Amino acid sequence: MTDISNIEPDNKYGFKFPVKLFITTIFITLVFYILACCIGSVYISPIALLKISLNQIPIFDFDPNWPKSYETILLNLRLPRVTLAAIVGAGLAFSGTIYQGLFKNPLADPYLVGAAAGAALGATIVISIPSITQVNPNILPIAAFIGAMSAVLISYFIARNSIGLNLGTLILSGVAISTLFGAITTLLMIKSNPDVRPVLSWLMGSLISSQWIHCIITLCYLAPCMVIAVIYSRMLNVIQLHDNHAKTLGVDLEKVKLTMIITATLTTAACVSFVGLIGFVGLICPHAVRLIWSKDYRILVPAAALIGAAFLIVSDTTARTILGTTELPIGIITAFCGVPFFIFLLIKQRWGTYG
Repeated sequence: MTDISNIEPDNKYGFKFPVKLFITTIFITLVFYILACCIGSVYISPIALLKISLNQIPIFDFDPNWPKSYETILLNLRLPRVTLAAIVGAGLAFSGTIYQGLFKNPLADPYLVGAAAGAALGATIVISIPSITQVNPNILPIAAFIGAMSAVLISYFIARNSIGLNLGTLILSGVAISTLFGAITTLLMIKSNPDVRPVLSWLMGSLISSQWIHCIITLCYLAPCMVIAVIYSRMLNVIQLHDNHAKTLGVDLEKVKLTMIITATLTTAACVSFVGLIGFVGLICPHAVRLIWSKDYRILVPAAALIGAAFLIVSDTTARTILGTTELPIGIITAFCGVPFFIFLLIKQRWGTYG
């Protein structure tokens, strides 16, 4: 159980939001965003980036003293890609924060109750049966979204009983459904076309096909879910107490559980549907905030989203530039960062030095 002894800031005026720290983090994230848009096989200066971007607004009219290809690279490739990386990173990070608070488990992540396995199964069905994509080329993200939502819904209804939702049973049912869906995914990969690289590429995550419409659709899920998460962040503080204490304080636990699960699942499903499975973002970003800032969920939820956006921007930039013209799946980069951090958390938890 999380240590809540230092959740409430110790000042006579009550909770104080760290505005300066957030402004600094936003500024750093924007710097990463700009650098990611500039760096690539073709370097584009920040000044050219600014002028090309502003030229899309009717009131600006800079003299186009840059190659025409710069506009194509920025507007059609890098800007939507980096923007989607920021959106997905923020979504996975705050979804992980919600699950860690809800399950009172610092090792929980957005894929805990089956979202990843469901999305993988949906995507594998589409990729392994080419005739489906011939009917509708855009069906892959739809199938992944439906798969993720279906897996979590099945896990939820297995865990729910007449008394309410048992979170321990939800984790176990999530593991069972994930194992089943994983087995079906593997079977489809074995029985399908021998070239399984498209499936493996999707399973490791990639932003190579990013488009502006993907950013808009994902943001349509992320924005309202983020608002709900911020509103319920105080409730996440309260439910770190024993359930009976939380009920004494007037918290409707069943309503909070259901709302948080729906919020985190919708966000996770929307994120993975376009970019595939990107691991460890929802695990390490909330802990980075805990270690640096605070364990208060009123700070954790928005701060984790910012850190997640910055982390995935840097990871994607590394994935597409570290080997020159060859691009790595982004999941490889996040795994190299996440696994050592995960081991660190396990060691800290073992010795009882982390809440």
